[in-house]
Amino acid sequence: MDAAETNTTEVTPTETGRSEHIPPKPSSRWTLVGVVVAVLVVGAVIYSGIHQRVQAETILGVNTERAAVPTVTVVQPLSGDVSQEIVLPGNTQAFSDTPIYARTNGYLKRWYVDIGAHVAQGQLLAEIETPEVDQQLEQARADLKNAQANEHLAQITADRWQNLLKTNAVSKQETDQAVSDLSARQASVDSTTANVHRLEQLQSFEKVYAPFAGVITARNTDIGALINAGAAGVPQELFHMAAVNRLRVYVAVPEIDSQAAQTGAKATLTLDEYPGEIFRGTIVRNSDSIDAASRTLNVEVDVANAQGRIKTGAYVFVHLNNPQSRQAMGHSLTIPADTLLFRSEGLRVGVVRNGRAELVPIMIGRDFGATVEVVAGLQPTDEVIVNPSDSLTSRSPVQVSTPQAGGLK
Repeated sequence: MDAAETNTTEVTPTETGRSEHIPPKPSSRWTLVGVVVAVLVVGAVIYSGIHQRVQAETILGVNTERAAVPTVTVVQPLSGDVSQEIVLPGNTQAFSDTPIYARTNGYLKRWYVDIGAHVAQGQLLAEIETPEVDQQLEQARADLKNAQANEHLAQITADRWQNLLKTNAVSKQETDQAVSDLSARQASVDSTTANVHRLEQLQSFEKVYAPFAGVITARNTDIGALINAGAAGVPQELFHMAAVNRLRVYVAVPEIDSQAAQTGAKATLTLDEYPGEIFRGTIVRNSDSIDAASRTLNVEVDVANAQGRIKTGAYVFVHLNNPQSRQAMGHSLTIPADTLLFRSEGLRVGVVRNGRAELVPIMIGRDFGATVEVVAGLQPTDEVIVNPSDSLTSRSPVQVSTPQAGGLK
């Protein structure tokens, strides 16, 4: 049977004389079902792809909008009384610090102390050879003996002429001349004696003594060095001494904290060299004048240093107690220094309110370094932005990360 015959639908007569339609074969039905299923699958794939693309575009839009809103970290101001302690840098200085010069010319014969030596008051430091002064002293002493001999002869002559005058053996004029000569001889003796004392004093300067108890911080001479006392040139410093049993510490106190520099008040010192150790001192005086350039008050703190542990010139931290009350300025808060914004219209901080940033003007009191005291402009419940961007503006939306515990970093 050929193909034409196969695809021909047969119509057979029935008993009633009418023809009857014969249904197609099962293979044709399954072909139609397959086509329908294929169409449905293709449609589902197309719908799924379109739906996924729309969903991805929606998510991307949401993420883009979310990324456009900056994320900020906030802290809450610390309320209550803040520490009244002020910590300021200072430098230690010797209570007495002086160079030691020679008072006579010569050559250094011997020195007895070197740098770092602790000496007592009046201790011998060095000896100087002064041959010229020695010879001048010998000459002056000889001149003194000559003057004394002439004085003695004048005294005998004057006495003799005065006795002869009583018997009118000599004239009054000759007696007056003898008495006047005695006075001149006495004045010569006094002058020569003074010259001897001057040279003896110069000779005593051959020995150099410590003017006070302290430590030798420098030695600028050696044996055989020519010593110039300064009469014919610049004097030469032999030693440098410092009294270290008690030290002076000068501190520049800001004008706002000048009330902490009360004379007689106690102060404590700390050094990086001795971590955890405290040295105690006393405010002994201040300049009683604010420096116009730095707006600070120069304050002197004296500290005992009997063991010599603190070196002169050391960098120290001076802790002062500020008795000044700020209750009149209202309840103060403390915030980190990295929350401040310096704008042309004044000092500002960023505060998050209802999901938006607000630039709030504030007034600060004391500066503690890492933190500052705020006396007006903030509430304890405000959320202050840490490290705000310079481009931050009011009413700009922000999203807040987890607040830091304790309010301060």
